Amino acid sequence: MEEEGRSQNLTIKESLSYLKRMKETFQDDRKKKFYCLNLLDEETDCLVWMILVLVKRVFPGDAGMVSCFHEVCSIGVAMKLRVQLEPFLGIGDKCSNKGMRKFTKYLSDNSGSKGYCIEIGNGGWDSWFMTLEAQSQIVCNKVVKKMKDLKEGFNFVGLSQGNLIGRAVVEFCDGAPPVQNFISLGGPHAGISSVPLCGSGIWCLLADDLLKLAIYSDVVQNSLAPSGFIKLPNDIPDYLEHCKFLPKLNNERPDARNSTYKERFSSLKNLVLIMFEDDTVLVPKETSWFGYYPDGEFEPILPPQQTKLYIEDWIGLRSLDEGGRVKFIKVAGGHLGISYNDAKKYIVPYLEEEHQPSQFDLQIKTNNVSLSLA
Repeated sequence: MEEEGRSQNLTIKESLSYLKRMKETFQDDRKKKFYCLNLLDEETDCLVWMILVLVKRVFPGDAGMVSCFHEVCSIGVAMKLRVQLEPFLGIGDKCSNKGMRKFTKYLSDNSGSKGYCIEIGNGGWDSWFMTLEAQSQIVCNKVVKKMKDLKEGFNFVGLSQGNLIGRAVVEFCDGAPPVQNFISLGGPHAGISSVPLCGSGIWCLLADDLLKLAIYSDVVQNSLAPSGFIKLPNDIPDYLEHCKFLPKLNNERPDARNSTYKERFSSLKNLVLIMFEDDTVLVPKETSWFGYYPDGEFEPILPPQQTKLYIEDWIGLRSLDEGGRVKFIKVAGGHLGISYNDAKKYIVPYLEEEHQPSQFDLQIKTNNVSLSLA
């Protein structure tokens, strides 16, 4: 633990050098065990310790790190028909966030529903380091099932990781009121193949490489929320056996498929899936539509209709689509960079009491002022 205290005071330059040395060390199998045992006694704990130090301790006051966390924020919005708008936050976000307040107010003003904001646990910290299972249980038991205004049913708007928590409420939350319309913005529904730390910076790329070495270990799965939806195409057996959240959510395990999950998800009145053309946070961006790589390969990216999840209808996505209840929408911009015009066009109609959406044009004709979510 002495090593941990020393690393808290590292400069950015020293930290990058340290991370590079760690990568080189882990690439040498003969040194891997020895080096990690010198740090924390456990090989996988060593990896997690290093990531936690880099993300939350080594750069506590670095402006780039703050921007980095905001870039991958996720939010959930549950909306009772005509009455209640209830945002709950996801990774790295807070109710005091200016973009969240603006987003809530905009949807509220344009749909006629009052808005509230709900944080899970310790806000930004827990959104990173509380498992998605635990976050989903809190939303189910302490929010959705206890709010009287939602008892007749509600609509849900999910942003990024918040979509997975929303889907968990739909599929897993026994006794919860029904979700009518589910609107997803940039949701990693089919998984991601890269750790969503902070983008393309060198230390982020190195951290991504290192974390992948033990992404399906118990210590990582129990310590880092995004690990619950990382799906490495070249390691599907390990993913199915050890990833603790997404395989269950997507009903992927052949010997553990649950018809109740499919029944509940396919009961949605509408599923609106919005993908951002220039999304670089979600890899691949097509995961927003349930598109993904074939097992064992990183190419090509399959459209949702060619995935096993869709063809075999594991969660009812095919049933929804064949019933005309899925809208695949592509908008301009980066991750969560939706314009006011597009928010009004593609989201608001599903939040109104009398839902009669106009015919959707999947090509963006205008690029109005972006709705800031960070």
